[in-house]
Parts: sequence; structure tokens; C-alpha cells
Amino acid sequence: MSILFFGGCYQSPPPLIDPNQQPLDSGDIVFSGYGWNKKSSGFPVGPGPNFFSGSDKNVWLDANGYLHLKITKENGVWKSAELISTANMGYGTYIFTVASNLTTFDKKVVLGLFTWDDNTFYEQGNSEVDIEFSRWDNGTDTLLTTFGVQPIIFDNPEPYNERKSKPLMQVSTLKGVTTHAFTWKSDEIKWVSYVGDAYPGTQEIGNWRFDLTNQPRTKIEGGKVSNPIVIPAPGQTTNARMNLWLLGGQAPSNGQEVEVVMKSFKYIPM
Repeated sequence: MSILFFGGCYQSPPPLIDPNQQPLDSGDIVFSGYGWNKKSSGFPVGPGPNFFSGSDKNVWLDANGYLHLKITKENGVWKSAELISTANMGYGTYIFTVASNLTTFDKKVVLGLFTWDDNTFYEQGNSEVDIEFSRWDNGTDTLLTTFGVQPIIFDNPEPYNERKSKPLMQVSTLKGVTTHAFTWKSDEIKWVSYVGDAYPGTQEIGNWRFDLTNQPRTKIEGGKVSNPIVIPAPGQTTNARMNLWLLGGQAPSNGQEVEVVMKSFKYIPM
């Protein structure tokens, strides 16, 4: 896998979206005017499980203010990357702009753009709404984008396939800058993807809608069982996250490190 470079490793805050805007709870890093904390672990943790590193080799900003997430191999150990917004977020629109070629991913690699809440497992299944890019261990898979609302699989015997969609997209549309968003409401979630960095864009390449007509499902994980959920609600500690990780924590089948560049993020509350 070729590694994408979009600038030097220059650790400084990016320009704010609005010069009058102040970053929200700056945390470890400020990206797109929002504060983020880096995830670090000295032992494998989910997803994967993987080792996660918050070092400047795995997470940094370049001179343009773009965010770099990188999977690295250090002393024989593969380390993944994740950022967690310091601001709590809820219903609204989450907009992620990627400035990398997503078609070159090894079959073990996953880029996740999603919401999460550590404290809502039983009531809301961790309040997770996902946009993911992966071949899911199938090297010939050409449907690289997955829209989903949890719970989908975890420890339940079979996946709840109605809770995910892999929209038909031309592979070539994911080779440049692309924008991916979902609007999360209490009665529906809508996903949409565009070529370019505008939202809404002029060239739509994929979409999906999930609503309350679907069947309630339980999340089963680690011996715990949640309440039945159709559309999960956000909690008091729900936040946005971005991660780059390896299925099962296993090395990429091609043995290459992986880098993804995020151009921007924006949250528009309801």
C-alpha cells in the first residue's frame, strides 16, 4: 500500500473556520476549530482490539491544518490512531472531509468516522452512528463505504444487516477529496457522500436513510445485553470520533503502514 503524504509534520493548531470562533475545549489537539483528545493504550483495546498511540507519529497536524492519522509499526508492534472530540455532541449533522485516496486500503484497514458514548450501553447501545471505509478482510471488495447505525454485529449470532448499507459508488470517486456526512435525528438518520470538500456538494456519490420503521435490536457485547434499540439517542457524554485501525489488530496483509488525511470536520447541532 502506498502511503499518502499531504504535508510536513508540523504540530500547530490549524486556522479556525471563523476567526471569531474559539476552539471548544482544546484537549490534546485542535482540528477544524474543535478540541480533540488522542487515544493511547498500553494493551490492545477496541476496536480490533488494537494498540492505540497518541504520538506525533500517529496523529498530527500539517502546515495547512489538515489532520493526519497513521497506522505505524514500531518494534514489531502495529499501532493505530484515534481522536475523540472534547465537546459533547448530540442530534445534528456531522460532516467529515477526507483528503486521501480511500481505494488503496489493505483488506485489514478501517477508517471510522462516528459517534460514541461510553455511558449509554444499556439504554442506547453506546449511541453509535458510523461512516466506515474498509474492505472488511475481503481484498476484492469494491464497495468500500459502509453507513451504519449500531447495534449491527458485536457478540450477537448474526449481523442485523438492515442496520447497515454499502452504497454502490464508483471506486474512482473515492480517489480524491470527498465529503461524508450524516444527519442524526430522533426519528431518522440520513447519510450522504459527495466528491469534493463542499457540503452539500454538487456531485453526490452515495446516500442512505434509516428510520423508525425498522425492528428494535439489542446490543450484545462482553456478556452484557442492551435494551432493544431502533435509533439510538445521544447521551450526556456523546462525542465525535475518528479512527484508523486494523481488523483483529492484525498486520496489514501487505505489511505497509497506512496514512489518512482529514481536511475538515464540522458539527451542526439540531
